[in-house]
Amino acid sequence: MSGQAGTAAMRDIVIGIDAGTSVIKSVAFDTAGRQIASAARPNRYTTRAGDGAAFQPMAQTWDDCAATLRALGDQVDGLAARCAALAVTAQGDGTWLVGAGNRPVGDGWLWLDARAADIVRQLRAGAGDAERFAITGTGLNACQMGAQLAHMAAHDPDLLDAAEVALHPKDWLYLNLTGLRATDPSEGLFTFGDFRSRRYDDRVIEALGLGSRRHLLPGMIDGSQTTHPLTPEAAALTGLLAGTPVSLGYVDVVCTAMGAGILAGGPGACSIIGSTGMHMRAGRAADLRPGPARTGYVMVLPVPGMAAQMQSNMAATLNIDWILGLAADLAGELGAPVSRADLIGRIEGWLAASRPGALIYHPYISEAGERGPFVNSRARAGFTGLSAGHGFADLLRAVVEGLGMAARDCYGAMGPMPAELRLSGGAARSPGLRAILGAATGAAAASA
Repeated sequence: MSGQAGTAAMRDIVIGIDAGTSVIKSVAFDTAGRQIASAARPNRYTTRAGDGAAFQPMAQTWDDCAATLRALGDQVDGLAARCAALAVTAQGDGTWLVGAGNRPVGDGWLWLDARAADIVRQLRAGAGDAERFAITGTGLNACQMGAQLAHMAAHDPDLLDAAEVALHPKDWLYLNLTGLRATDPSEGLFTFGDFRSRRYDDRVIEALGLGSRRHLLPGMIDGSQTTHPLTPEAAALTGLLAGTPVSLGYVDVVCTAMGAGILAGGPGACSIIGSTGMHMRAGRAADLRPGPARTGYVMVLPVPGMAAQMQSNMAATLNIDWILGLAADLAGELGAPVSRADLIGRIEGWLAASRPGALIYHPYISEAGERGPFVNSRARAGFTGLSAGHGFADLLRAVVEGLGMAARDCYGAMGPMPAELRLSGGAARSPGLRAILGAATGAAAASA
């Protein structure tokens, strides 16, 4: 199983890996892009209420990824010999430190981690932040590696002293697959670089107070142009063939937007309604003008000269998870446990049984607060307008409408509402949610 990759004539399958916040998944496609099979494992991470920490063991993440690839091989006859290439993406932001021997230095910090909130407030108030934002097009928030490294430098410098490189989740998996320490242009640039020149920028790094830690930044490679071979060690663990080309994908939201057709028929708009909400417009990098509030992101696309301007509300389906979790907990306490899938299956009925606009909900359920179109780590969720006449269906509708208004808020910070909106992410399968997003933005909303 861990021999050399087969001949080109045998290779009729490509594999995509996506290590998300909720699920780590590997999917096999034929060369026409049709899905053949998939395998997944729940992603496991820990949150801590006291300081807002969110982290997961790095070795566990690689083990889970490898397990999904082995499971895929169990489903597809001859997968190893038929695999032409595999590509990897993952949840964005976060900080995954690697030291000697490519071993983890502590746990991986997720984008949900709020520990850097205080230093973000300090840095945003500093003299260098306006220039940093003008170069990156990205508002500083506690999700990002730059802020998290600055927090570590101030509070746990020994951690950084033990590290040789700072990676994002997909970069960590790529290291385990190929032995190469690298990041892609989308994450490397919105954190530490210039989206126009597509290079790291020392002014950005100095503005974050990380000049002495510059050596932790890996080189950038464009996986749409360059691949590296699967190592024999990774081949043995995954059941694939050593030498199989591996592509380091752009960050998950960029991959999703490209798949949703953000550039189909010219630059367009796309919203990804997943754990977080990503709302984006594509355009020529030279034409993008990040707003004065210093929020949002600019991420380069795997097309020369093109980038996406984004605003991201911190929590999207996390709000739905929260309210469904309340229902599940109550049912369990009453001796009638109900599965998450059963509750999700009832959402359309609850939306149909409730009146639009009956309540207002602010969707700031994350302990990290909000990051777009404003940054406030202390922002919290809440209902307005509650009375004894409201029931669970009204609460559920208000939560979903809150996501619609968050999308409107985000697009409003980038300019006029889009005429057409391509929707992706798990929640985009809901007809009710699509209708609410369309009504909130005034756009023709279509699921990708």
